[in-house]
Amino acid sequence: MKLCIIGSGYVGLVSGACFAEVGHNVICVDNDQRKVDKLLAGEIPIYEPGLEDLVHKNVAARRLHFTTSTGEGVDGSEVVFIAVPTPPQPDGSVDLSYIEKVAREIAAVLKAGEYRVIVDKSTVPVKTGEKVAETIRRYNKTGASFDVVSNPEFLREGCAVPDLMKPDRIVIGGNSERAIALMQKIYEPFMAPVLVTDINSAELIKHAANSFLALKISYINAVAQICEASGADVEKVADGIGADRRIGRNFLNAGMGYGGSCFPKDIAAFIAISDQLGVPFTLLKEVQRINAAQRERLLVKIREKLWVLRDKRIAVWGLTFKPDTDDVRSSVAVDLVRDLLAGNAVVSVYDPKGMEKAKEFQLVEGARFAESALDAAKDAEALVIATEWKEFAAVDLSELKAVMHTPLIFDGRNLLDPQTARSLGFEYSSVGRA
Repeated sequence: MKLCIIGSGYVGLVSGACFAEVGHNVICVDNDQRKVDKLLAGEIPIYEPGLEDLVHKNVAARRLHFTTSTGEGVDGSEVVFIAVPTPPQPDGSVDLSYIEKVAREIAAVLKAGEYRVIVDKSTVPVKTGEKVAETIRRYNKTGASFDVVSNPEFLREGCAVPDLMKPDRIVIGGNSERAIALMQKIYEPFMAPVLVTDINSAELIKHAANSFLALKISYINAVAQICEASGADVEKVADGIGADRRIGRNFLNAGMGYGGSCFPKDIAAFIAISDQLGVPFTLLKEVQRINAAQRERLLVKIREKLWVLRDKRIAVWGLTFKPDTDDVRSSVAVDLVRDLLAGNAVVSVYDPKGMEKAKEFQLVEGARFAESALDAAKDAEALVIATEWKEFAAVDLSELKAVMHTPLIFDGRNLLDPQTARSLGFEYSSVGRA
């Protein structure tokens, strides 16, 4: 099929590459000429395992194309996906101006006698599909035929390619049998269960799913506090809870809390949506509170041990919000570095993939960017593990101890084995493990 994806960011680029991989002809549209030029030159603007090879392969096969022209994209496509940013506003609600702008651009190029399916792929509040349809009808002067569909994405950064190629489920929300049939045809090669709903239900599924996962994270972090107070081990507790098939072990990992471009934004948006609908979602406000408290609890531990932060040499391993990505947006690790810098600590940071983005956006001004994990830890009076990269777990702890001034570790992600660290002479503190 011929598909257009407007927005070549994280969701748009991954989706485009994967759709092309299964045989569709895809044109990705982006209004950033520099980004399009880089993509045409073979440069990938984000790090995602497997994505670069997939893009290069399908560009070479002429199944994946890039342009800045919405008209070019919409003209030759049966289905048009909207995958533009939906950033948060100060009150937690979603800024839908990019969605509205794209809807108007699509309306301007739709022609009479042709039919298009317009797909909301961006994460949007419930009832956005209705507004997109209303906007296209208002600004299209040709009486073009179209339907709007909601098709939320469930991609995890660091696993996005396998998540799309082998999805748990595909959600299609629409009120038109013709549009739904075309969407089912698109996803037929993926051999995954398809859930067909109305548009509003599909839009709610995305926010409800992410909020529930964040709730699991905050729940186990709250349990971790009880474990620390009682001398219990949160990992053993999580194993016991997760063995129940009704619950599952995923997302029951205690740590510094969730971050990234999705969970904080989506939870704030779901709270704002529920408030607007007159059904306040107070449970999610507590999820936010617990999450914010986790980083502060770790900072309190560091302050208690070091007494004064000023001039203390502290190494921080990790800047991205999770491993296997270069995404530093709303990263708890970045926030922690800022906390330490605000306390006038001397901070050295290292991240396998996130340092270029951190430098580009000037997120941790005043920190030293190290060349390796051991370089960051050189002469450090304390080490904080802020992102659970496998590279950090594989570091030789004997070498680490040799380069540090003081063998003191604050493991904010429970990455290391406590007994091993302590047997080598480290003073070791983690989350919820006695």
